[in-house]
Amino acid sequence: MEKVRVIEIKESIFADNDREADRIRGELKQEKTYLLNLMSSPGAGKTTTLLRTIEALKDELRIGVMEADIDSSVDAEKIATTGVKSIQLHTGGMCHLDAGMTEQGLREIGTDDLDLVVLENVGNLVCPAEFDTGAVKNAMILSVPEGHDKPLKYPLIFTVCDALIINKIDVLPYFDFDMDKVVEYAHMRNPKLQIFPVSAKTGEGMEAWTAWLREQVRGWNDM
Repeated sequence: MEKVRVIEIKESIFADNDREADRIRGELKQEKTYLLNLMSSPGAGKTTTLLRTIEALKDELRIGVMEADIDSSVDAEKIATTGVKSIQLHTGGMCHLDAGMTEQGLREIGTDDLDLVVLENVGNLVCPAEFDTGAVKNAMILSVPEGHDKPLKYPLIFTVCDALIINKIDVLPYFDFDMDKVVEYAHMRNPKLQIFPVSAKTGEGMEAWTAWLREQVRGWNDM
């Protein structure tokens, strides 16, 4: 009997996406544009953190933001009030962005006059972590109300990220959240992970995060 051929479609999809992502990074390098992929679960405070980040950096870096959601343009409209370039990406029901979608967004926003582009990915701790978007670095936000055990439950996103922002530290007294434990668990997944406890609401801790991001952008542009 003839042997049945087995085709690993998922493996092929990821391989194709990775090649496209590498090409995007190469083009961004030539343009001296830094792309940051920002991920989190819904409600963790991505947009609020991003507003604080823009406030700190917009006078020294030319910034653009691509807001990805299944629907609505609420977040892009909020970002636009800061005066930076902002576009909304609708995923048509998909729970993540891949390299092809990101490239389309980059074409629409235009990167020639931008030092930093932030892709605010769809709110989800699973799917977005599986796809390389072509970003130079990945960052994620974990909020205090979500609990300190998330690195144990969602290992991949902590593994692929370069920076972890722990948001809403202003409400630490009201939740059973162990900062030492979350740092321990996160470093179990990724020993090189940079961790920044912040309150996007009050501004506490934002200076360390924005200093790290500033250094990343300048290092990328100077290479």
